[in-house]
Amino acid sequence: MRVSSADSEPTSAGEALPAVDARYPDETTPNTTDAIHAAIVEGIKTIYDPEIPVDIWQLGLIYGIEVNEDRTVYVRMTLTSPMCPTAQSLVGQVELAAREAPHVKDATVELVWEPPWTMDSMSEEARLLLGF
Repeated sequence: MRVSSADSEPTSAGEALPAVDARYPDETTPNTTDAIHAAIVEGIKTIYDPEIPVDIWQLGLIYGIEVNEDRTVYVRMTLTSPMCPTAQSLVGQVELAAREAPHVKDATVELVWEPPWTMDSMSEEARLLLGF
């Protein structure tokens, strides 16, 4: 197991143990491309468009997540509008979510406009939450 040297966590006995860096999980963390994909999706589900009370996964803003055998990740995403004032923030949050998933070596996020996002892209759950 790799540990971060930046911080330490005190134990009940008072000695300090190194803090575990989640990017370097131990051997019990699944290392398949499917498990990595699932972890990335879970991270993305915590990201919200500040103007809409639904996460960007349910909104259908993620067009694809490719996890390669070398554990590099490529995410294609869009926004609800090309004029979105939080575009860079959302792209950065998605990149961070992908990079922080266990076993990921590197992640790239591409913002695309084709096909354009429509309300049809939303999940059924998102439509119900928004009253559509």
